[in-house]
Amino acid sequence: MKLVIVESPAKAKTIGKILGKEYVVESSIGHVRDLPRKAGDIPAKYKKEKWSRLGVDVENGFEPLYVVASDKKKQITKLKNLLKDADELYLATDEDREGESISWHLLEILKPKVPVKRLAFHEITKDAIEDALKNPRNIDDDLVHAQEARRILDRLYGYEVSPILWRKVAPKLSAGRVQSAALRLIVERERERIKFKSSQYFSVEAEMEKKEKFAAMLKEIEGKSLVSTKDFDPDTGEVKKEKQGKVVMKSKKEWDEVLKDMKGLEYKVADVQEKPTKQYPAAPFITSTLQQEANRKLGFSSRQTMQLAQRLYENGYITYMRTDSINLSKEALGAARSLVESKYGKEYLSPKPRVYKSKVKNAQEAHEAIRPAGKSFQLPSVVSKKVVADQAKLYDLIYRRTLASQMAEAKLLSTVVSITDKSEKYALQANGKVVEFEGFRKVYEEGVVKKSTDDVILPPMKVGDAVDLNKLTLNDHSTKPPARFNEASLVKELEARGVGRPSTYASIIDTILRRNYVQKSGKALVPTFMAFGVIQLLEQHFAHLVDMEFTAEMEEYLDEISRGERGRVEYLKDFYFGGKKYKGLSEMLEQEIDAKAVCTIPIEELDKSGVELRVGRYGPYIEKGDVKASVPEDVRPDELDMSKVEELLKAGENQDESMGIDPETEKPVYKKVGRYGPYVQLGEVEDKERKMKSIPRGVDPGEIDFEKALFLLSLPVDLGEGVTFDIGRYGPYLRGDGKTATVAVESIWDMDLELAKRLLAEGKPARGALKKVLKEFEGSSIKILDGRYGPYVNSGKTNVSVPKGTKPEDLTLEECEKMIEEKGGSVKKGKSKKKTASKKKSSTKKKTTKKKK
Repeated sequence: MKLVIVESPAKAKTIGKILGKEYVVESSIGHVRDLPRKAGDIPAKYKKEKWSRLGVDVENGFEPLYVVASDKKKQITKLKNLLKDADELYLATDEDREGESISWHLLEILKPKVPVKRLAFHEITKDAIEDALKNPRNIDDDLVHAQEARRILDRLYGYEVSPILWRKVAPKLSAGRVQSAALRLIVERERERIKFKSSQYFSVEAEMEKKEKFAAMLKEIEGKSLVSTKDFDPDTGEVKKEKQGKVVMKSKKEWDEVLKDMKGLEYKVADVQEKPTKQYPAAPFITSTLQQEANRKLGFSSRQTMQLAQRLYENGYITYMRTDSINLSKEALGAARSLVESKYGKEYLSPKPRVYKSKVKNAQEAHEAIRPAGKSFQLPSVVSKKVVADQAKLYDLIYRRTLASQMAEAKLLSTVVSITDKSEKYALQANGKVVEFEGFRKVYEEGVVKKSTDDVILPPMKVGDAVDLNKLTLNDHSTKPPARFNEASLVKELEARGVGRPSTYASIIDTILRRNYVQKSGKALVPTFMAFGVIQLLEQHFAHLVDMEFTAEMEEYLDEISRGERGRVEYLKDFYFGGKKYKGLSEMLEQEIDAKAVCTIPIEELDKSGVELRVGRYGPYIEKGDVKASVPEDVRPDELDMSKVEELLKAGENQDESMGIDPETEKPVYKKVGRYGPYVQLGEVEDKERKMKSIPRGVDPGEIDFEKALFLLSLPVDLGEGVTFDIGRYGPYLRGDGKTATVAVESIWDMDLELAKRLLAEGKPARGALKKVLKEFEGSSIKILDGRYGPYVNSGKTNVSVPKGTKPEDLTLEECEKMIEEKGGSVKKGKSKKKTASKKKSSTKKKTTKKKK
């Protein structure tokens, strides 16, 4: 027997089908060893060592202390037992640094006495697996050293710096080598937005006619260009000094006079320029560009994209999804070009295979780009029948991008027509563009959500032709602050700066969201005030640790280690104890830090008014003199202007004044403002049984009198017949008869059973309400339920929508288990004694769903 070990059960299942009965394929279920995560993980003989908390002996060559995670011990035992009956051991983990490290750790733990071979492949297909078996290699120690160095760097950074944040800012915070650099980018962008001064300006659009109507824009008046966004200083809102006197900047009243003047003039064509242009397809996907495009086009988060790609890879549909390479193999080029020619015709094929040059700073291991797996690509229409909907969408994106990369360029004809009056006082410009040949755009356009034509057709014109002015429109504009980062633009910025690795971007974004350093507003990543405090401390006391250049240099060094060009210990010493260029981390840990200073966030408008903004253990707050007020969590940093500050301070002045005494409990009632907004409170702060209730959004806190405060504090209230009314964090709501309904704020004071029933009749199923069971399987926890958005398979922990066109009652237990596993869930398998009929009666005989090969 030959034992093959991979990382995941899904990957093991796919490879097992390819290899056959001669091989036993088992998974390690991810990493098997790591540095200790808590004190209980540290072996007794190391507990007294001063470095044991770190798990790294910094005084002796940065030797790591590895321990087997408690949840992996059972799996290790299983692997050891399997190895006893094996003649050969094949380590087939992923071919990147993490995969190489897992293989090395497996060797260290299992200590095999049989021959060991390392299998490396970047797609899970029969050809790739067979080729790997014919060409095994040894474990690449350089890749292992690079991964180990990165892990130790992350441990030193996180475990040494995070406790300082706990003491000086707030508990449960964390710092990270790439995480903190990414957070700094987001905070810096918000600082720019806070400083930004908006400016107003105008543009003039003309409707003109030369047998046919067309649009033109006023560009110049007496040789001076009209002012535009780029001409304003974002910090002052004024026209930049170097542009003053050189651009046209007028008030609305002045523009009205200009428009009157323009309407009385005759116009002619001054110049016509036609220019053929070409557009070229983007390179095939790498990890970062896949995350960016999936976010833009499909709305997937980076983490969601990587999870879906992982499933597609493990089931043999795409090549390895963690890669910096934009290269395609010869077989992939052949497959892509063959499909283009057969589906679209030879004219849509590039004359020769396109080869792309990487723009990624410090691109590592030379894998292939992300593409459909195999020597011939499966069509999206075929794959969509075998995978869940979101996987099908991602596969379709990868398929089209791969094909487009080998297609002919798009050909466009751009036309620029210059128009002026006879005195040449006013210069207008009309732009036309015609797509003469779609080329690759027939299949895929980078960054475009919906297919565009770009066709803007102008009527035929030549120099000297008279054109009529039909109408003028004055458009009002205001300059906009720089846009916040979203996941796609943050990934793009990190990649451009060489910070982090594409394979880590998903976990970085996930961490800063989970830690509440960043909140999402639509797709935008909005930093919290806590993020400002964290970054301010790091900038002032650990400056180079959040410096983009330094962080990029760390990646370069790790790459050099992976290529065997530099030593692991040498760099760790420089980082921790200091080198020629930077102060060491151990020295920086000794500095004195003024908690008040690092937690005070400077905002020019507030500082001028004597208002201080701070972050504390319980959230952000403002202070002016003796008055303090919490800043609600829903207030974004760039929204905290003086009008908002005055509103919060006013509430703060009154928050300790009792509104009255509750006659039932004889406790005082207060109106307060906290981190979640305004609320009423029954009892003193030190009262363990005090009660608090939010004042809903849309209700003016000033309108809350003593009677209304008591009503809010009485919630939740039973209206009768099992109907309850309450106010939660997201507003007032009703619950009853298995449904919930939101309540308009103007109705909360008049709520009764009759109104509640009417609202619930239009409501939606409540969370946790009983769902209609469409099908059950005896001996299994899996059920098919009827949900709000259609039927879905439920395993108890994981839900998967039933694909469109599939009848829920036709699904077998095996098919449901496969759907759950592909979604990343686990199932407790058991034999189904019989199929329970659908609760929906049918007179027709059930059809058996056949598996498509």
